[in-house]
Amino acid sequence: MGISEGWVCFFLMVFHNKMSGDAFRVGMQHLRTIILTLLLLACGTAAGQDKARMAAHQQRLAGLLDRVASAPTDNERYLASEEAVDALRDALDEPQSERWRWQLPLSASVLTSPDGRLRIFTWAVVRDNGEYECFGAVQYYNDRTEAYEHAVLHDKRDDLLNREESLLSADNWLGAVYQDIIQTTAGDRTYYTLLGWNGVDNLTDLRVIEPVTMRAGAPQFGAPVFRRERNLRRVVLEYRGDAAVQMMFDEQTIQTVERERVKVKGRYRTVEKTREHRERVIIFDEVQPQIEGMEGLFQYYIPTGTELAYAWVDGKWELRQGAQGRLADKKLNKSFAPLPKEAPAYKF
Repeated sequence: MGISEGWVCFFLMVFHNKMSGDAFRVGMQHLRTIILTLLLLACGTAAGQDKARMAAHQQRLAGLLDRVASAPTDNERYLASEEAVDALRDALDEPQSERWRWQLPLSASVLTSPDGRLRIFTWAVVRDNGEYECFGAVQYYNDRTEAYEHAVLHDKRDDLLNREESLLSADNWLGAVYQDIIQTTAGDRTYYTLLGWNGVDNLTDLRVIEPVTMRAGAPQFGAPVFRRERNLRRVVLEYRGDAAVQMMFDEQTIQTVERERVKVKGRYRTVEKTREHRERVIIFDEVQPQIEGMEGLFQYYIPTGTELAYAWVDGKWELRQGAQGRLADKKLNKSFAPLPKEAPAYKF
């Protein structure tokens, strides 16, 4: 619904011919009110239509993802996944789709960055032989076109030779179902670090720390943001499939003791001062082969019992030894309750 310029002119002529002075001004105020009301009604109708379309897209996508998780054969699961990709592309083509709050089955993941400029959808198809293949799409804001765009993700895990060192794209992606997204900055650059999981096959599982940046207007997977590890673009942990390996993001209160020289009654003394600060950390279990000489055979990798962490310090992820996962209200170097080990929600 709208008001054409011709109709506006007609109303103005009628008011001008029949009214003058204060009466004309009052009439103009009424006319403005009518036009504004009609425009608001038109906008409300359009918004309602957009919402209805997005709700229909969500219902269709959710049904297909349920079939991906529960269909009895490989062919049916793959067909449902292909249809889910098409349904997601149709949904992301809708105007204002980046504003939609998705509610999808637990077998799929949808994560949105705090700044709203990156959203990623992922899920896995599990074959009858226990192998996993991941699917999904990424929606992102392109600074060059000043618009939201999207790209389908293509799992090329089996084709990657240097999976920890490669810079990848949506077409050439280390497949994973992502469980968290962490937004950080360094200078004028924004990093989105994804924590993901892949069931791989009957022998091994995989966890990944995947930094994402925007390059030439599109997302690039992998970035050199690991301090003192120049060629490292992502962290990949592959381990025995029945092992419980945890990876999680946390914000911790760190206590440090510093020594200072202070002047007391004319003499300098060394005193200890305790300081606290908050750190953003990715805590994960260290894994190593349980049998010496089995390096590279990941079905023999298990947790060592040691927890490691990457802390975001001065624009880089810095590796820390002896990390401690604990409940949120406990400080790092005090008594703490260990976090429970949980299997990923995406393992069927």
